[in-house]
Amino acid sequence: MSDDRRGTPSASTPGEASVPPGLVSAVVHLVDTGPVLLGAYTIAELTAVDAIVDFLEARPSDDELTEAVRSLAARQLLLAGSSGEEVQVRGDLGIAVAFQQRARKVLDARTTGTSPGEPWRILLLPQPEQICLMVRIDALGVHQIGLHKLDEALRTLTDWLPRGQSADIDPSMDADAVLAGSERSALVTVTQYTARGSAETAGTSTDLILARNEGRLHALSRHPRHRDKLVPAPAGGRDSVHDRLEDLLAA
Repeated sequence: MSDDRRGTPSASTPGEASVPPGLVSAVVHLVDTGPVLLGAYTIAELTAVDAIVDFLEARPSDDELTEAVRSLAARQLLLAGSSGEEVQVRGDLGIAVAFQQRARKVLDARTTGTSPGEPWRILLLPQPEQICLMVRIDALGVHQIGLHKLDEALRTLTDWLPRGQSADIDPSMDADAVLAGSERSALVTVTQYTARGSAETAGTSTDLILARNEGRLHALSRHPRHRDKLVPAPAGGRDSVHDRLEDLLAA
């Protein structure tokens, strides 16, 4: 798979996006001036180019994939490569594929109680340059992709997640009752992964559950030994949602 946006693609291992020389540094410099929006795509279109496939929940049918390939080809975002086993992913979609394959962890946030027009799920894929690929997924399955500065993306994510005054830590709290009675709740999972070509292999993951109940924000995590049990998440002196997200990504 090659990103043929500019220049000549560099060599890569099979299944990995070939990135033209200077593309990454040019895009990083552009993100420093503001968000770089890379377009909106369906799950079938992303599956057709192996973009964030391992973080999505359903695989489209063969008919949907065929139609997605036709749609991408008609927009000149997908072209036949120099060999029968290679394709060129062009334009902004090619940039999205290249930056996705550079990431080695993903923050996956899902929330309940969203309003029409709001995403129900957001993915952040941090890059070494302190920027990240952000994917907003709405109820219709449209994936809006963009590159943002990491701190700005975390602020956007914090504003979207449940908010409220931090609840006191109570070891005897019934976590299931808190979740059942919550006005808005979210599951945030950070997963480390390795990649070989376009195939990602998930490694260790950490969960943070947020629930706003009667105006109070409860932060929960999985019990260290009993993973099916939720317990109050230790604050460690950093109990704001933004601080907790930073700690999750830094772990």
